[in-house]
Amino acid sequence: MPFEFDWIDAFADRAFGGNGCAVVHGGAVLSAETCMAFVRETSLVECTFTGPSQVADVRVRYFLASREIPFAGHPTVATVAAMRARGQVGDGALTLETGAGIVPVDVAGDRITMTQIAPQFGPQVDPALVAAVGGIDAGDIVHPPRVVSTGLPFCITVLRDRATLDRLRLDADALASYAAAVGSDTDLMEPFWVTLEGATEAGDTFSRLLMAPPSPPEDPFTGSATGAMAAYLWSEGLIDSPEFVAEQGHGLGRPGQAQVAVQGPRDAITGVRVSGQGARVMSGTLHL
Repeated sequence: MPFEFDWIDAFADRAFGGNGCAVVHGGAVLSAETCMAFVRETSLVECTFTGPSQVADVRVRYFLASREIPFAGHPTVATVAAMRARGQVGDGALTLETGAGIVPVDVAGDRITMTQIAPQFGPQVDPALVAAVGGIDAGDIVHPPRVVSTGLPFCITVLRDRATLDRLRLDADALASYAAAVGSDTDLMEPFWVTLEGATEAGDTFSRLLMAPPSPPEDPFTGSATGAMAAYLWSEGLIDSPEFVAEQGHGLGRPGQAQVAVQGPRDAITGVRVSGQGARVMSGTLHL
C-alpha cells in the first residue's frame, strides 16, 4: 500500500542541520510493528505517522525504533513543516492529537511554534545514579536532577560546564540501574544533560541526549526534552528569564536551535512554547 512521505530536518533552517524525521502522511493506520520497522530502516531517532482526528486538526503517532511514545518535539515541528510544504496547512493556528493530549501549534511563515502541556514534576534522582549513566562524577552535576515531563518524561540534569557535557559517554549497565531505580514508567527516556551556556553566542543553553540501542547513539535535537528542561530551569530559579534560546547537536555537526518561552510563574507553569524551523530534504512514496 503506498504512502507519501517527507523527510524534514527540524530545528534547522537548512538541510543537514537539526534533527531529521520522516513524516508518513496517512500512516497512522499502520501497525506498530511496521512503524517501528520503518524507523529502523531510516536510522532516524523518530518518525511520525499522521491520520484524521475527531478532536483536532490531525492525529500524529510518534515512534522510536523500539516503541511508540506519546509525544516528541522535533517530530512535531517536522510534521507541521511537511504538511505546510504540501499546502495542507498555512499560516495560523492548528491542533494536533497526540498521546499526551491536544498540542496547539502556530505557523508563521517557516517558523513553527508548539505549546507543550503544563509540566508534570516527578521525583528528584540521586546525582550519583544519574552521573554514572554518563560516565561522569556526581560532583559534575550542579543542581539536583529531576524527572520532568511536558509530554514525555526526562531526568533533567544540569552540568557544570561545556567540557563536562562533551565528556559524556553512555554506560548501558548504569542506564539499566537508573531506569530500575527511577520507576517503571515505560515512557521514561534517557537523562537529558544541559549546561547554562550556549554552543554559540546566540544560545543560552546547550544540551545532549545520549540514547541506547536500537536508537542511534545520540539525538541531534530533542524538542520534548527542551520543553521539560525549560520548565525545570524556570521552576528551580536557574534562569532569570522565561524566554531563552536552546541549542543542541553542534557536536554532531547538526546544529539546532529553538526559541523557548515558559508560560506562567515559576510555581504555576501552564505550558512551554518551543519554536523552530524545518527544512524539507526529500520526499517520496513508501510501499508498505
